[in-house]
Amino acid sequence: MRALADFSDDSGAMRFTGDLVLARLGDLPTRLDDYSGAVSVIDLSDVSRIDTIGAWVIHRFAQRTGAKIEGLRQEQRALFDQVVNADQPVPTRQQHVSSFNRVLGEVGEATVTAGRTLVGLLGFMGATLAALASVIRHPHRFRFNATVQRFEVVGVSALGIIGLMSFLIGIVIAQQGAVQLRQFGAEVLTINLIGRITLRELGVLMTAIMVAGRSGSAFAAQIGTMKLTEEVDAMRTIGVSPMEALVVPRTIAAVVMMPLLGFYASLVAIIGGGLLCWWQLDIPPVTFVARLREVVPITDLYVGLVKAPVFGAIIAIAGCFQGMQVKGDAEQVGMRTTAAVVQAIFLVIVLDAFFAVFFERIGWI
Repeated sequence: MRALADFSDDSGAMRFTGDLVLARLGDLPTRLDDYSGAVSVIDLSDVSRIDTIGAWVIHRFAQRTGAKIEGLRQEQRALFDQVVNADQPVPTRQQHVSSFNRVLGEVGEATVTAGRTLVGLLGFMGATLAALASVIRHPHRFRFNATVQRFEVVGVSALGIIGLMSFLIGIVIAQQGAVQLRQFGAEVLTINLIGRITLRELGVLMTAIMVAGRSGSAFAAQIGTMKLTEEVDAMRTIGVSPMEALVVPRTIAAVVMMPLLGFYASLVAIIGGGLLCWWQLDIPPVTFVARLREVVPITDLYVGLVKAPVFGAIIAIAGCFQGMQVKGDAEQVGMRTTAAVVQAIFLVIVLDAFFAVFFERIGWI
């Protein structure tokens, strides 16, 4: 049977015996607290076992008396050193930080996070292109059914809400434009405003925002949930590339469907604006269409069709990227889904600004 921990005092040298473990300490800590003699050396050479509790008791007693500890074996010394290193003061309250430094720190942290996210997104975009190239080289890996199903989710299912939104936007543009142009007796220029702004900018841009809210968030939530349930890891285990099976079909669907949805949204917005012009400005549909053909250059349509697939790729890649970042718990799914939508909309608007400058430089104005 193991011996209880004990000690003996011999002219300032305290020798410990037995097992300095929790189950064998007994009343040793109390006796050491009550000990008032002078101690210069603590000898642990006769101690057979020691755990963190026993090491802490000895360390605390040595600190109080200023004694030197001797006799520890190598493995005991390693444990004792860890206990000594862990004896650090723990702050009970945070140090006061000025408002300026706190705001500056938050701005810096946000900047670093944004930079890391951008680098990660660029890397994920490269991985998507590599997976697409692999699918092109090996066509039997292409997930045809999954891609067609994404076509339905991204495109067909969104026709109703995008059509309603575009129709109302067309009415708003026509109404607000007519009110302002009436001051100059130029109500007929409302047709110019409707045709050019919907085909060139708002049709595609509002469609991209709607697709980011619908499909981008769905991509992040779906892939994020698969990450939590370890389905993505299971796919890797059986030799299936998650990039080829999950990311490529969604990206292709978004790239293909965005030009179609953008054109559809622009057409519906023009119809909404034309109906309001007919009702409020007494401009019949035949005149409206004839005027459109005169004032809207074909390059406006090209501008929208060029921007749309780029927006679709950004939305799909941002959603899939944030979904792949999910780890830990279900709260991450919600956070990453929100980040996917915000990130996609932000990048779409930034790219739209670059496209505006680019098309102005090449003369498509």
